[in-house]
Amino acid sequence: MPLPLLVPALIGLAFLIVPLLALLVRTPWSSLPELLTGAEVWQALRLSLLCATAATAVSLVIGVPLAWLLARVEFPGRGLVRALVTLPLVLPPVVGGVALLMALGRNGIVGKWLDDWFGLTLPFTTAGVVIAEAFVALPFLVISVEGTLRAADPRYEEAAATLGASRFTAFRRVTLPLIAPGIAAGAVLAWARALGEFGATITFAGNFPGRTQTMPLAVYLALQSDPEAATALSLVLLAVSVAVLAGLRDRWMTAG
Repeated sequence: MPLPLLVPALIGLAFLIVPLLALLVRTPWSSLPELLTGAEVWQALRLSLLCATAATAVSLVIGVPLAWLLARVEFPGRGLVRALVTLPLVLPPVVGGVALLMALGRNGIVGKWLDDWFGLTLPFTTAGVVIAEAFVALPFLVISVEGTLRAADPRYEEAAATLGASRFTAFRRVTLPLIAPGIAAGAVLAWARALGEFGATITFAGNFPGRTQTMPLAVYLALQSDPEAATALSLVLLAVSVAVLAGLRDRWMTAG
């Protein structure tokens, strides 16, 4: 490898690895069990797991049909719709939280009707956490499933149709089994993104222990008063991220 390329490559590698190593080095290993067994930590961890799982379920219910629409149906403005679907990937999470407030807050364009008609208030509730996490996690699922659908051979669905299967039956019995690995990978990515969400959550749902305080919010709060606790909580999220990467190793870490 040419030296002019090797040097910046090694610098880039160090730039990514050194902060993670620093986290491991500065972790208070001796007091780690005590830091991670506090009631507030388990509350935040339990809430994070519950909300991330619920957000992933929401993403699956609405994201798989949306991915199928983008991959298999030709309609005017499909490129614009795809751009809008992927917008939360590059949108600052805090802006996403503000947008959710403008849409689903008590005075939002949809939220006021939910409040007037059903007495349903979403901001600063656990349901609000799920919505904020689903908003930022959904594009990961849609992109993964859409890519898998585009790679799948549509002739199997056409064969099912010639045998008398309806479009929905062909989708359920033929397409879904074909794209199951893509759905699984997208669900894992969406779950991991939801678990680590911070900006949209704190903006739309607030930071109330036991109700909306997830692990990233607990890390932010602990960093202001107890850096060791923040490091320990960060280690938990790092371990989850490594586990997700290990689970997707066959998809991302192998060639060919």
